[in-house]
Parts: sequence; C-alpha cells; structure tokens
Amino acid sequence: MKNKRILTLMPTVPDTEYIHKCTSACAGCSSDLILRHVLKAAGPDTVLVVPACCTSVLQGVYPNTSFGIPVYNVAFASAAAVASGMAAAFEELGKKTNVIAYAGDGGTVDIGIQALSGALERGTNFLYICYDNEAYGNTGMQRSGSTPLGARTTTTPGGKPHPKKDLDRIIAAHNLPYMATSCSAYPQDLVKKVEKALSIKGPKFMHVLAPCPPGWRYDAAKTIEVGKLAVRSGIWAMYEREYDTLTLSGQTKAAMLKPAPLEDYLKMQGRFSGLKPEQITEIRQSMERNLRLLKLEAEGTC
Repeated sequence: MKNKRILTLMPTVPDTEYIHKCTSACAGCSSDLILRHVLKAAGPDTVLVVPACCTSVLQGVYPNTSFGIPVYNVAFASAAAVASGMAAAFEELGKKTNVIAYAGDGGTVDIGIQALSGALERGTNFLYICYDNEAYGNTGMQRSGSTPLGARTTTTPGGKPHPKKDLDRIIAAHNLPYMATSCSAYPQDLVKKVEKALSIKGPKFMHVLAPCPPGWRYDAAKTIEVGKLAVRSGIWAMYEREYDTLTLSGQTKAAMLKPAPLEDYLKMQGRFSGLKPEQITEIRQSMERNLRLLKLEAEGTC
C-alpha cells in the first residue's frame, strides 16, 4: 500500500474571509496577504484606518470595495491621529470595536511618525500595523526611510546610500504594553500576534515585512520564498516585546543558530543588483549587530 500524503491545515487561522477576491493588488502582493490574515484574526467587529498607501488602492474603485469591514481612508500623515479619536469615541460609547491603523512604511517611518508617536504617548487603545515594503510602493517605489542600504528605487537608481531607519527601537522607546514583528511568509505567527495584541488594552504596534514583486524586482511567484529567506538569513528578525520583556520567535532563534546565506536573499532581488562588496559587508555587520542586541535583550543581559 502506497503512503498517502497527509495535508496539514493551519488550525490557528480562522476560515472567514474579509478580503474578497479580485482586489486591485499586484500579482504576488504580500501586503494583501498580510491584511487578509490580520482581519481573520481581528474578526468582523473591526474598523480599519488606512492612510495613502498601496492598501488605499487595492480596495477597488468606489462605489465597489473588496473589503468586508468598514474602512476609513485618511490623509497620509493622519492615520494614528484619526485612529486615536476613533478609539476614544468607541470607548465613550461602550463599544469594544477593534481599531486598527494599517499603513505602509512611508506613512509610518516618515510621514506619519509624528502622529504615531503622539498616539502611543497618549496611551491610545488601538493596534497600529506597519506593513513594510521598504519604499513608497503606491507611487512608483521611491525610497523611504525604510529602504535598505544599496537598494535601487526610482529616486535612488544607483542604490540608496543610507541604511534603513531603526523604526522598532524608536517605537520601543515609548514603552508599549505590546509590540511585535512578523512577516507575510509566516501567517500563523502573524495571526497569533494580532490576536494577542488585540487582547491587550492600550497602544499596540506591529511591524510586518511585506516583500513587493515589482518594487523589489523578483518573480511574483517567489513572494513567500523571499519572505522566508529574509527571516532565515536573519536580515528580518521576528519577536514580541511586552514592555521591557523581549521574546524571540522560533524562526529567528533558528536563524541565529544556523542562518541562510545573506547573499542568497540579496541575489533574489533586482533592486540589489548594483551592490558593492563593501555594502554587503556593511549590511551583514548591521544585521549581526541587530541580532546580537536582540539576543542579549531576550536573555536579560542588555
């Protein structure tokens, strides 16, 4: 008798869909995939606040929408401010509706960081999620503060000469009850962390890597592979932080013990085609420093 292949489902991911078929997303879009699982975790009693970004486009053209929950599309810099007022209004009405701000790196790392910092400082009861495709994807992939060193964008055709802004340590300085990082290639990790975040009152923040086929210049069929390689190489670390306590995710612990070659991750993407050896060295040193600091912090020695 031949061995039968057993298909293992993901029991931790709810079945209900809140992102309908035929969105306006690009083929292989991982931001769409992230939001799909975020809403599965959040459920129907959720309001989404979306500033100018790819997500404001993939909803579809008015009066139609591909989203199954209420969405407020707001100005680029104002997502956290709008969500802050919305959360206060729901609390006044005695409602427990989830308020989720869902913004790209341009609207978080750069344009929206002031409003975000203010909302965190005020203790706003909401979840802010930055899906990070490391550029201004909606307007043609211009460099953002989140674009990594050496990456080619439409405004850095020779490669960005500056390293990526350390958003997570900026957010950590606000001493939140919960913040976490994840990646679109690991939906179970993402769902688990969103569910945990929404179970905690107060300001929560999540930073999720969102590989972008047209912007990063790789085949659309490789989105999951690129995301997993980012984590396995260690260039993207996944963890949770509850106030001063940091817990590394299993995938990042494994990457620390036996990382995938960084060069494999870089070579998959056309945006890194012009990297110089000294830039690769700088990227590696920055990655290793980040992992070393995270490890020390998780062990309680830093």
